[in-house]
Amino acid sequence: MDLNDAPVVVGVDGSPASRAALRWAVTEAAATGREVRAVAAWSYAPALEPGGTVLPVDEMAAAHRRTLDEVIARTVGKEPGVKVDALLIEGDPVDALLEASKDASLLALGSHGRGLLMTALLGSVSARCLRRATCPVLIFPAQVVPDEPADDLATSA
Repeated sequence: MDLNDAPVVVGVDGSPASRAALRWAVTEAAATGREVRAVAAWSYAPALEPGGTVLPVDEMAAAHRRTLDEVIARTVGKEPGVKVDALLIEGDPVDALLEASKDASLLALGSHGRGLLMTALLGSVSARCLRRATCPVLIFPAQVVPDEPADDLATSA
């Protein structure tokens, strides 16, 4: 695939930084005649609390799909002017983003800005993608994104 036609891939988790990355990806795609591939990863984690409600995996996947679609619609509108292909992938976010961006012209991500200690303890999706991606990576640091509340994908992870 010619990189001039390759999609712009963006990680979407509902955080303000990921929504900034999504807005940028749509603008870039519109300016260059590309498509956007918006990727969200999720994993099935049943409730561990006694008496907690456990949703079947298909209902959990459907809930994540609705949330992804809502985040995209609220961030760039229902008709953003370019094709936005929303991919919901069950699994590790880094693996999902790397697989989805194999044929991409660019991977755009938002950074949560947790700081050095939390990043050392938890790892960073954006840092791991930056090291392993096969395409250019653009990272929106949380510090440069205007304050706005996170959407459900960021709080449900």
